[in-house]
Amino acid sequence: MPEAKVSYESLERYHQNARKAQVADLMGRITGANTDLVSYDEVAKRLRARQHIEMGTQTVPLNLIVGSVGRYRDFTRTFLPRTRVSPERWARIDSIMHSFEGYPPIELYKIGEVYFVRDGNHRVSVARANGLNFIEAYVTELATEVDLTLDDFERDRWIIKVERTEFESETRLDELRPDNNVEFTEPGRYPILLRHIKVHQYLRNLDLERENADYRLDWDDAVQSWYDNIYLPVIEAIHRYDLMASFPRRTEADLYLWIVFHRERLANLFGLGPLTPDLAVSTFAETHSDNPLGQAVKTLRQSMRKAFGDDEIPMGMSEDEFAEARARHEAGERTLLESETAYGAVSELDGEPPAVYEYLQDPMNIGGD
Repeated sequence: MPEAKVSYESLERYHQNARKAQVADLMGRITGANTDLVSYDEVAKRLRARQHIEMGTQTVPLNLIVGSVGRYRDFTRTFLPRTRVSPERWARIDSIMHSFEGYPPIELYKIGEVYFVRDGNHRVSVARANGLNFIEAYVTELATEVDLTLDDFERDRWIIKVERTEFESETRLDELRPDNNVEFTEPGRYPILLRHIKVHQYLRNLDLERENADYRLDWDDAVQSWYDNIYLPVIEAIHRYDLMASFPRRTEADLYLWIVFHRERLANLFGLGPLTPDLAVSTFAETHSDNPLGQAVKTLRQSMRKAFGDDEIPMGMSEDEFAEARARHEAGERTLLESETAYGAVSELDGEPPAVYEYLQDPMNIGGD
């Protein structure tokens, strides 16, 4: 790249954009938004991208460049320069842009419709700071089964998309139950579901063995059995209680995991047998809401019950329902968590961490009951 003198205007433009970066990072900490560029290495590793296709020099929209190969923490998601970026280097490139010299094309990797900077982060930053919409780039495309879009990088939804692809590849749920609506709003949830299916298969086959049945659930059978007998009944109960209205920003699958955690926790706290889907949902609805005002009211009610010593039975459960669940537990019925612990399923599942950890860690950070 040609050398150029650093102008006062270019240095001032750097400082203006560096201040914008500080504001963006501050707002990110307040809102919880990730303001870093996306790490190319992380995306390529998750996608198992291997095949590279040289596409030559192209004119690329700047807004479609979402990440970088190695310097994804030096700039914000919109390529504003952070303090670790050299003011002199940034300003020198800015000066070149305003001269007649010009600079060579940057180098980009393309995955789906988005791009990652292989070489030229400063040039992208300067171009955006000067209001340009396009930049010349030498593009190398990576072939992958996951078609990533710009929207997928809002709040790291690309991770959810990759996890869903991996989940469907392993379970074939999209083929076995093509009308399923198992979608999440947070990453890290599909691996938990996969674990649930494995535990369900293991425990169900133990039951079949004790019953002297002449068959066992293979993997496809287990996926369908889990979906039909474990997942769907909870989803149906969610709709019977119109629970989605209290969580407008969430999905059925989000609520399923919350309710599984809630159900296991209640059983553990009160010594109860497995709760029916309706009872699990009704007790959950009494204590949780995505609406701040609704959650404040529910929290106040819980606090008042504790203050008056009226918290020996979970909210949303009658005395008869509580007594029945307690009696079933005393008679030997165990929750999924207790069953897995008792049967030592972890040793049968290739040494994976026991699902007890999945249940004891709040999957959506919904807090206590």
